[in-house]
Amino acid sequence: MSIEAGDRLPSFEGYDEKGTLRRSSDLLGKISVLFFYLKDNTPGCTREACDFRDAANELKARGVTVIGISPDTVVSHKKFIDSYRLGFPLLSDPNLAISSALGVVRPGPKIER
Repeated sequence: MSIEAGDRLPSFEGYDEKGTLRRSSDLLGKISVLFFYLKDNTPGCTREACDFRDAANELKARGVTVIGISPDTVVSHKKFIDSYRLGFPLLSDPNLAISSALGVVRPGPKIER
């Protein structure tokens, strides 16, 4: 599955760093950037989040909503936002349900042990 600009967004929901449930329907009629990353406070992921933070004024002026999504917990996201003064929500996707629905990751083969 691949999503292109202008495609209809599959339904999803997840909790942000404040514990607020956010749904894909909240984004209807908005220009949005959803960025997916592996883990809070890792070098590459921190750089990516800070790049969005640093572009916030330009993005806001263009009416763009930014949301980050990773498997980390709500508590971890709150600390990450506070540490780097990120001005956008981060959704917790612990079971990769959002990532899978949007084609970012594909469930791997089940490994029996």
